[in-house]
Amino acid sequence: VFASSFFMLTRWEEYVNKNRDNHNRFPAYESLAYKQGFLDRPVVNEYVEMLWNMFKYLGIKQNRKKREFKLILTHDVDVTYKYKNLLSGSKEIIRNLQNKDIFSAFKNISNKILVHLKLKKDPFNTFDYLMDISEKFGVKSYFFLHSSNSAKQDINNDKFLKKVTKKILKRGHLIGYHPSYNAYNNIDLFLKDKEKIENIINYKLTFGRQHFLRFEVPVTWRIWEQAKMDWDSTLSYADKEGFRCGICYEYRVFDIISRRKLNLKEKPLIVMEGSFVTYQPNITPKEMEKKIKNLIEKVKKYNGEFVFLWHNSSFGGSWKRLEYIYEKVIEK
Repeated sequence: VFASSFFMLTRWEEYVNKNRDNHNRFPAYESLAYKQGFLDRPVVNEYVEMLWNMFKYLGIKQNRKKREFKLILTHDVDVTYKYKNLLSGSKEIIRNLQNKDIFSAFKNISNKILVHLKLKKDPFNTFDYLMDISEKFGVKSYFFLHSSNSAKQDINNDKFLKKVTKKILKRGHLIGYHPSYNAYNNIDLFLKDKEKIENIINYKLTFGRQHFLRFEVPVTWRIWEQAKMDWDSTLSYADKEGFRCGICYEYRVFDIISRRKLNLKEKPLIVMEGSFVTYQPNITPKEMEKKIKNLIEKVKKYNGEFVFLWHNSSFGGSWKRLEYIYEKVIEK
């Protein structure tokens, strides 16, 4: 039991198994949990329950730490504008025309013109909507910001970040750090970008998540520790929802090379909408909703934290058919 929990929590298998995807990430299909069919189970929580029941049977009289189920809503702000300039959005319009989808092409052209004329809000400017939904159900939204151009995967708008941060903080929501694409194993870049954002928004960043969920054991955790961050929430597989660390609680991480416990905590991500849209493109909205609700029930069983990621830019376009799921999941 202890060996299995250590294996899951430290991500030991990711250190010894060097197979990676095209973003240098350890993919779900390489994990033991996926291969053996228990990625959708918080097995470490199951082990804890088993041990506790054994102790009770043997007559232990200690009180157990009480926990309450929490919904942690997070939003990685990868892109702030869909129509930032005259060329932006043109690829989607060309794709519409190539597919002979005249209706969608006309709609996208109309939206683009209205946004540029400032007669309509940009489709990716969903911050008010996200905060409205959170407030409706009595929870907070965590917005993870990044500001770098170190790779083509990094897109930012510093002026907009400053403006939207004021609004987020004024409404009582939270701001976190979303390090750039290449910062997961580069401490200098990590610190440089962090300082840049903090200067732009005049706010200290103490938690967040890696861009593209890029992560390297134990390098990434060491970087976050050196940067004196409180917690990270990177650990979910990009290509599959579930319990990458086998747990639905926040926990202090352990460096398997230096053999020491770090001050940094990991708050495992359970579901990212992109795991369905990008890697399971044929999934129906009903199937997606059912899978997410099933994971929620498992987290509730252990009074854990259901960490949910839905990007600000995941509304409209090809994702339109899945929009309603966001509010339904929160309502659940």
